[in-house]
Amino acid sequence: MTWSLLARDERTGELGVAVATRFFAVGALCPRVEGGVAALATQALVNPMLGIRGMARLRAGEAPGPVLEALLAEDAGRESRQLHILDAQGRIAQHTGRACLGWCGALCAPNLSLAGNMLAGAEVLEATRDAFLAAPHLPMAERLLHALEAGQAAGGDARGRQSAALMVAGADPYPDLDLRVDDHADPLAELRRLLGVARQRFVHFRRFLPGADHPGVFDRAVIEAAIAEATR
Repeated sequence: MTWSLLARDERTGELGVAVATRFFAVGALCPRVEGGVAALATQALVNPMLGIRGMARLRAGEAPGPVLEALLAEDAGRESRQLHILDAQGRIAQHTGRACLGWCGALCAPNLSLAGNMLAGAEVLEATRDAFLAAPHLPMAERLLHALEAGQAAGGDARGRQSAALMVAGADPYPDLDLRVDDHADPLAELRRLLGVARQRFVHFRRFLPGADHPGVFDRAVIEAAIAEATR
């Protein structure tokens, strides 16, 4: 099941991950991102512990390659897994187990990693990659969604559609944006609707929340005035 992409904005350091599948609530199990650390996706016969343990090791300063090798060495189901990692330095590691179901595989470009299994064909990842690389002018969230839509147009998950997720992180340990569609006939269309709703207020409000190195803004008048200015 599933195809996903991990991306890094070399200029801002922003990290993002997006995923779509014919499986329920993919956002609960597959994608992880942490500002200043990494983005990763664990999929195929998914092992959520790879994401939890992997992010802890990446947070401690290990590089993606050794992290991936260590995680797989500990996982008896490694040949049924797909895992890829992109860290805050732009380093990439990818694994597609020999027991993953076709079409399955991975691609990469500078600051971009893609992986998928049970897809209509290699063209799904190729279209996803090409759409992302062709849209450097778009904000990260929009660029990720645009790329997924191109992959869906190329065939997507061979079994159909059900869920999708999108996460973007800046400097903080928690995401700037975390959107999920758990069960929908057209999850990418619903994800785009949610992104539109987030832009109305949430993305502006998010800028004032506390982070690892700052207390945030807690003067409601300041927050509301800034949101009003940004949305008029």
